[in-house]
Amino acid sequence: MGPEGVALTEVKYWIGFNIASGIGPARFKLLLDHFGDLEKAWRASDADLKAAGLDRRSIEALIATRQTISLDEELEKLQQEGARTITWQDADYPPRLRHVHSAPPVLYVKGDILPQDEWAVAVVGTRSSRAYGRQMVEEIGGDLARSGITVVSGLARGIDSLAHRAALRAGGRTIAVLGCGIDIIYPHEHTDLARKIVDRGAIITEYPLGTQPEGGNFPPRNRIISGLSLGTLVIEAGKRSGALITADYALEQGREVFALPGNANSPKSQGTNRLIQDGAAKLVMAVEDILEELNLTLVEQHQEVRMAVPEDEKEAQILQCISTEPIHVDEIGQRTSLPISEVTSTLAMMELKGMVRQVGGMNYVVARERRVEYVVD
Repeated sequence: MGPEGVALTEVKYWIGFNIASGIGPARFKLLLDHFGDLEKAWRASDADLKAAGLDRRSIEALIATRQTISLDEELEKLQQEGARTITWQDADYPPRLRHVHSAPPVLYVKGDILPQDEWAVAVVGTRSSRAYGRQMVEEIGGDLARSGITVVSGLARGIDSLAHRAALRAGGRTIAVLGCGIDIIYPHEHTDLARKIVDRGAIITEYPLGTQPEGGNFPPRNRIISGLSLGTLVIEAGKRSGALITADYALEQGREVFALPGNANSPKSQGTNRLIQDGAAKLVMAVEDILEELNLTLVEQHQEVRMAVPEDEKEAQILQCISTEPIHVDEIGQRTSLPISEVTSTLAMMELKGMVRQVGGMNYVVARERRVEYVVD
């Protein structure tokens, strides 16, 4: 929950309405405007729901949901999954997404969405990429991450997963938007990748727990990918690629669209080449093209570089285990033979001293010697 957001006692009602069939963003707003909060709306009579503006079908769907689910159990399942919700009323709801049409009332989140994720670019493309696309997503996706830009994509096979991996390899942040419940990783072979994303970013979805990855879920999911981002880069897409749906959403949202040009004879580049030809996308050959088009000026703020000088033997042992690659506290404990309680307390002090940095999931890296921020020219 964000500051001045939805209290934990009310979160379950947001979850309940999100489960109810036919209660989308427009009806969420109707209910909030009429009742003031969703607990009152959940307990409302048929007549009161009708007075709020719900049609008969939506009322019947809501009644059925009330009778078939336990809100407390749904909240408990979410907590057991290690996930949380962010709602419209929470201060930490992603600001760029908040202002798009049909912004999801509820987001289910694993990991952390940080203020710096406001500087994000979506990278999407075909599920069956060629060597050219794989090379370019590694270069551009990695360069975006190295430039301090969060890479957003959809965890799908092909370009999406390659974009996430490129960002992680570059030491950057990445966000994956799912077309299913937060408790389901699709495709299943990306389970390990999803875990790494949670440690260095977040996986999010608008779909309730248990929602299967059905085909109809993915086009609406794409509006979140583009909505989180300053712009969307399409790398390899056929003329009917789902990545083009993301580009369409970006255009509707007033965001920039970028495309990597490809071989005119390649089916995998028909969609991207058409975007460029139609003037819908800016041609991109390197990360500088994206940063320039977004009018972003990189402001490097060199922090005072502290020599990581340990003050005692425990700090020295722990510091020897930590590098620029994330390491979990359990592994530090194994390497140093120190009790986990001592490892965590020492790491907390080292973080306060600016020696190490937690990157989520109890993983630590050495503190960066510089950070990057962006300003809009």
